[in-house]
Amino acid sequence: MYWHIEDSRYRIANPIQYLISKLGLSMDSLSQFVLGAAVSTAFLGRKIGPRKAALVGGVLGTLPDLDVLIPFADPIDSFVYHRGWTHSVFVHALAAPILGEGLVRLFRGLRDHRWLTWMTVFLCLSTHAVIDAMTIYGTRIFWPFYPDPVGAGSVFIIDPLYTLPLLGVVIWALFRRNWTSRLQTSVVAVLLGSSAYLGASLAVQRHVEQMALEIFSDNGGKPERVLAIAAPFNILVWKVIGLDRDSYRNLYLSLAGGNEPLEVYTHPRNPELIACLEDTPAYQKLDWFSRGFNRAELVDGRVVVSDLRMGLTPGYAFRFVVAEADGQDIRSVTPKRDLSLRRADAEDFAWLGDRLLGIPAARAAEAGFQSTTRDRAAFDCSTD
Repeated sequence: MYWHIEDSRYRIANPIQYLISKLGLSMDSLSQFVLGAAVSTAFLGRKIGPRKAALVGGVLGTLPDLDVLIPFADPIDSFVYHRGWTHSVFVHALAAPILGEGLVRLFRGLRDHRWLTWMTVFLCLSTHAVIDAMTIYGTRIFWPFYPDPVGAGSVFIIDPLYTLPLLGVVIWALFRRNWTSRLQTSVVAVLLGSSAYLGASLAVQRHVEQMALEIFSDNGGKPERVLAIAAPFNILVWKVIGLDRDSYRNLYLSLAGGNEPLEVYTHPRNPELIACLEDTPAYQKLDWFSRGFNRAELVDGRVVVSDLRMGLTPGYAFRFVVAEADGQDIRSVTPKRDLSLRRADAEDFAWLGDRLLGIPAARAAEAGFQSTTRDRAAFDCSTD
C-alpha cells in the first residue's frame, strides 16, 4: 500500500485528493484482510467455526503492514523501506509457531491441530506478501537473503475483480456460526479463482510487453528497457514504459481494442540533473527502489525526482525534492515529498473509461508533448 507521512498543508489545500489517497489505502488493506480471512476460513473454519476463523485470518492478514508504525529519518526512507522485513516469508516462517501457539491456547478447537494452525498462520502472513509483490510498489519478500523488493506490476493496488469475490465469501463466513460444505466449496473456489487471476495477469503482462516492443521499435527504435504496468482497477489497460538513458516513452495499450492510432509519448529524463545527484544517498535510494525507472526535473528552482512506475505523467504518486538550483549550481538538500501536482483528474478517469471500453483516446495531459533536453554541462554539481 502507498503509506507515507503527508504534509498537513496538503491535506488542507487538497481535501479531495487526500480523501482519494485514504480510500486507496483502505481498499488495499481490505484486500489483505479478506485474503487472510478466506485462507483462515478454508483451513480452520471447520475447527473453530467460520466466523472466528475469518476474524482471526483477517487480523493475521493485516499484521505485515504494521511496519507503517516504524519511524523513518525522512520521506524517502519511508518510501523505500516500507514492505520490508515484516513482509519476508522467512520472518513469517519464524513468526508462525509463535502466533500459532497463541491461537492453539486461545481456541479449544485447535488444541489437537497445532501443525495445521501454524501452517494457516504462515499462509495468512505470506499470502499478504505475495499479493503485495504482484503490484509495482514491490515487497522485500525474500529478505534478508535477497534484500531488493520484488514487484511484478501485473495488478494494480486496487483491483475489484480480485477483491470483491473474496469479500463476498468472507462476509458470508462472518454471518455463519456453523461450518457447511457449501461454504467450504465456495471459499476454496474463490481462493483458486483469485489465484488464477493473478497468474493470468502475469501472462497478460508478458504479452503486452512483447506487443509494446514491436511498437516502440517502429516509433523511435527499441528502448533499453521495457516495463508493462497494469492501469488502475483492471488488467485490460496497461501503461508501458520504454526507458532510455536520456528519455522515456509512455505507451498505453488496451486489450479491449481501440489501439489505433497508437500514441507514443516521449519525455525527457534530464540526465544533466541526474549527473548532479547520482552520488547522493537520496538519489541512490530512489534509483535502487525504482529499478532505474525515474526522472529528474527542475521545478521552480527545485530538483524533483519521480518514480515513473507509479502514477501518470506528470502527476506521479511519488515525487521528492532532493536538490535546489541556484543559477547554474545544483545543491543537494534534505529530501521532502513534493505534492504540488494532482495524481489524477476527471479527464484521466474519462480516458481510462474509454480505454476499458476499447474506444481510442489520447491522454490530454500528454497529447502533443515534445521531448526537450538540456546541455549536461549547463550545471555545476554540489553536495553541500
